[in-house]
Amino acid sequence: MPGRVSVRSSTATRISRKSSTQTLNSRRTTTAIVIPEETSSTRLRTQICAIFSDAQKSNAGHRKLATKLRKIQESCSLETANLPAKSDLIFGEDDFIVEVTRCIIRLMCVKKGESVGDRIIRFLELFLRYASDKDAAAATEAGIDLSQVALETSTTRLVSHLLSVLLPLLGSKEKTVRYRATQVVAHTVNSLDSIDDETYHLLRMSLLRRIRDKESTIRVQAVLGLGRLAGNEEDCTQEDVDSEGEESNGLLDRLLDILQNDPSAEVRRSLLVNLPLAPGTLPYLLERARDLDPATRRALYSKILPALGDFRHLSLSMREKLLRWGLRDRDENVRRATGRLFRERWIDDCAGTQVIDDDGSNTGPKAPSVDGLLELLERIDVLNSAAGNGVALEAMKEFWNGRPDYRDMVTFDDPFWDRLTPESIFMARSLISFYQEEQDDKYEPLLEEKMPEVTKLAFILQRYTNDLIERIRYTNASSDQGGDEDTIEQEFIVEQLLHIAKTLDYTDEVGRRKMFALLREILSIAELPEEVTRLVVDVLRNVSGKEAAGEREFCGVVLEAVAEVHDTITLEDPTMDNEDESFHSARSELSDTPPTKPKVVEKDEADNSEIEETKAIKEIMINLKCLHIAQCMLENVEGSLQQNVHLVTMLNNLVVPAVRSHEAPIRERGLACLGLCCLLDKALADENLTLFLHCYNKGHDALQVSAIHVLCDILATHPTLLTSETADPGLQKSISKIFAKALKGIHTPDVQCAATTALCKLMLLSIIRDEDLLKQAVICYFDPSTRENAGVIQALAYFLPVYCYSRRENMERMASVAAAVMQNQVDLADELEADEELVGIGTIVNMLVDWTDARKLVVQDETPVSWGEAGKREGKAVNGDIHLSLAACLLERCFVHSCTREEKKALISMLGKIYVTSNSSAEKLEEVYDLATDAIDSKVAIEAVSRNALAKLHMALGKAMGEAGKARTGSEDSHDQTTTEDVQDAMSTLGSKETIGHEKKADVREADSGEEGKDTLLDQLLDEEEEEL
Repeated sequence: MPGRVSVRSSTATRISRKSSTQTLNSRRTTTAIVIPEETSSTRLRTQICAIFSDAQKSNAGHRKLATKLRKIQESCSLETANLPAKSDLIFGEDDFIVEVTRCIIRLMCVKKGESVGDRIIRFLELFLRYASDKDAAAATEAGIDLSQVALETSTTRLVSHLLSVLLPLLGSKEKTVRYRATQVVAHTVNSLDSIDDETYHLLRMSLLRRIRDKESTIRVQAVLGLGRLAGNEEDCTQEDVDSEGEESNGLLDRLLDILQNDPSAEVRRSLLVNLPLAPGTLPYLLERARDLDPATRRALYSKILPALGDFRHLSLSMREKLLRWGLRDRDENVRRATGRLFRERWIDDCAGTQVIDDDGSNTGPKAPSVDGLLELLERIDVLNSAAGNGVALEAMKEFWNGRPDYRDMVTFDDPFWDRLTPESIFMARSLISFYQEEQDDKYEPLLEEKMPEVTKLAFILQRYTNDLIERIRYTNASSDQGGDEDTIEQEFIVEQLLHIAKTLDYTDEVGRRKMFALLREILSIAELPEEVTRLVVDVLRNVSGKEAAGEREFCGVVLEAVAEVHDTITLEDPTMDNEDESFHSARSELSDTPPTKPKVVEKDEADNSEIEETKAIKEIMINLKCLHIAQCMLENVEGSLQQNVHLVTMLNNLVVPAVRSHEAPIRERGLACLGLCCLLDKALADENLTLFLHCYNKGHDALQVSAIHVLCDILATHPTLLTSETADPGLQKSISKIFAKALKGIHTPDVQCAATTALCKLMLLSIIRDEDLLKQAVICYFDPSTRENAGVIQALAYFLPVYCYSRRENMERMASVAAAVMQNQVDLADELEADEELVGIGTIVNMLVDWTDARKLVVQDETPVSWGEAGKREGKAVNGDIHLSLAACLLERCFVHSCTREEKKALISMLGKIYVTSNSSAEKLEEVYDLATDAIDSKVAIEAVSRNALAKLHMALGKAMGEAGKARTGSEDSHDQTTTEDVQDAMSTLGSKETIGHEKKADVREADSGEEGKDTLLDQLLDEEEEEL
């Protein structure tokens, strides 16, 4: 955090200036700039002022102007050996320094937004660098070793004078002066190659005070200067103290602290780019991959990491983290920069020699190299980064997308499939996946060219699967630790082959039959790893077809494999032990003497117990394997459970016994399978909901998480179990109770996270509409005890605004619980300990008002857009009843005696942000207006801010009621006018009809005269109009 500015006065510096220049108020600055009267203009001043005047107009001519100014400097310098023979300049070096300083000091009052100030400073930096290079070249020609001798030149004297003038201005109270002085000092430091020790310590001490400045723009300039000094830092001495008198830490340590903790993203980004790349700073620089600012993260991936050198010097975990963080960043530019880094820089580090032109210059990226690509995959550890939620597949997608030369070069011939490695098979899988994910068919020819045939891939898969099973059996038999690594690699190869098999086209019946038979055979192997088993079941589902008949065939084949796996329990000869017993019995019968070594019997009993224990463990593992295959099958089934006889058989013979098992692992996996079965049958789900509720109430943490997941899936699949009119109220109460209990489970973060996520899903689907649960969710979001649970915070941060903006009824529920939430937060603030920090009340108020603002509803009740007479789009006022209901709840809470002063202050602060519109219902407006009037009369608001908020609400309500009344009066007048016009039209129509009737025949008049007792049409119209009025 920025510290306070130093208040120590500095020595005043007197600099000549023009009388028209703005002066600084000495009472507002710690350093008073007193400038005497201007002297008469000279030719030197005219030339230098003209150069600086041209420099502030544009950046285009800075190089030419710097050369011109250098010539003037050489003419004025006493150290220039070759002065012009006929020089018309009679000024010395001191005059040149004074005139340049005079121009620079005019920048101190130029504000940050003025581009002329930045151009002058860039010109000064360019001139100092150019002059320093010229001085170094002259010294080299004179045979002076600059590494051994500190050369004093006219440029170094100019820099020393500039710094002596500018450094005292760094402590000015005027922020513009501090900013420009710090900026000039930083650019001056960056233009130099060397600096003397005395100036170094002065610069270091002055700039260190500015890194705690309250203005972020000044801190940016300070770190720009200190970043250059940090590379040459020596051990800090005790005499370096800061403005508060505390002992200063090392310069690098303080800059790293700023890099981690400065609130300004621009400061962190500037320091990130300017810090030296060293082993001590590298971990802190790589930390910025998780910075809050997207531009800072992008700077790391686009500037720092490409300049770092060979990425292989980074640790394996850091490489994986950088790829994962960058490719999954929410900012598109960061993801693009990460992909460019991976496919251009990292692959070049692993590829062969670079393409070099005839003149020895680098012409571009390195030539494509398969070996380099395989090494790159090895360096990012595809064995781990490609499994599960790894980032390797995303990285290779970016690679193939940006490197068409590698796409064209890679071929998958027969030798490639004969010598598969984890890296090579993953390269093939990622390329095939890239081709198939493209929307258009432009890669279809390449895909057909590189993709193996179904039959060929089946034979390849069979060969590598057999090798995997042999390795597994050998490893289990010999307990060879060295073979585990080979087994893992072989397992990875089989997994990638199965991923490729999932993408094949099985219209070829011969290949489909071969693959189907192979998968059926593989699935019945008991030693098959779980991930391979899952992929085999997925591929088998694709091979079987998507229709109902294919699904039934798929279920039948899988259950046959389950039966074969289960039969492996009894494959070992069960009569082995009986034969041994018969053998011992025969010996006992032949022997007349009893056994003389009872210890042998005890040893046999111990051996039998070990055998029984081994058999029991093996039986458990086989049952878990069978349940895992069944679970994978159920995840690929969509049809009805009762209409599939194979599923019913599996439920009765495998799942139900597993649920009733006394072994905890079997029981938990059985519950998972039962939950999947419930998704396929509503009646089964209704019967077993109480079972899953019981598992949550009595189970351990892992079982509670599983139970919550199952309950969420069941209710989302069969919502009528909870929302129908015939739903069991006890079930609704039980489900609400477990969610309320889980939301408060701060000591079980996994359960709390699972319950929060499940509750958010069910409330978004309108399956759960409990206001108490909504209130608990909002309180949990603001509760400081859940701050460490990132999963809960992330779920609620997404859920709450989406829930409120999606439906009007959801927003109304939020408005009804807002007052209770505020009461809870105010009470919690009083109970917090000193080391705990609560979310600010103002922040909570803004969020609640925003979540209940009807203008942000995604779908309005009425069309919020109309079209004017000129055909222009005009917006309509949105119904504001939700905010009025919120205001009524808040005002009613303020009248309660238990409402504290702090709570009233928080509630009334919300009232000042209520959206009031005349489009609201008149009853609501009148109700809230009366409540606001009572609140003002009873002096509920004590502070002036609260009274102003109430008065603002009261005035807005009165104005809205007046506009609503005028609108209603206008509509009634228009209705009356329309009715009168209709009557007049009817009368005129009747008169015309009577005229025509007089011209009719006499018999018609006689017939009409018989109807005199009846009401005329005019009388009927008048009577109807009177009834309406």
